[in-house]
Amino acid sequence: MRHRKSVKKLGRTAAHRKALLANLSAALFEQKHIQTTEAKAKETRRVSERLITLAKKNTLHARRLALKRLRRKKIVNILFDKIAPFYADRAGGYTRVIKLGQRPGDGASMAVLELVGYE
Repeated sequence: MRHRKSVKKLGRTAAHRKALLANLSAALFEQKHIQTTEAKAKETRRVSERLITLAKKNTLHARRLALKRLRRKKIVNILFDKIAPFYADRAGGYTRVIKLGQRPGDGASMAVLELVGYE
């Protein structure tokens, strides 16, 4: 039973899942919206919202924690210099998941994950 298990495994090992979510979050911060499967979008939303909240602190420690998660200095600079100030007065809900329907090839449910206010 999956009682009290909050992490969706997405059919991947822990390292692969961590890299996947880091890459999807980086793409979201760089392009402001991404199209992926619904399950990946919902998990990426959790990671991305926590990173934006971390970036709003704008401390060296917060920057190092974000760099540890995202692994790309350019993306961390975008997050701290452009995205976090944009959401400075917002208490949460920085992202939005819009369902698109089924993918033709395999029937996976697709969704768009976007930053609120950048559409």
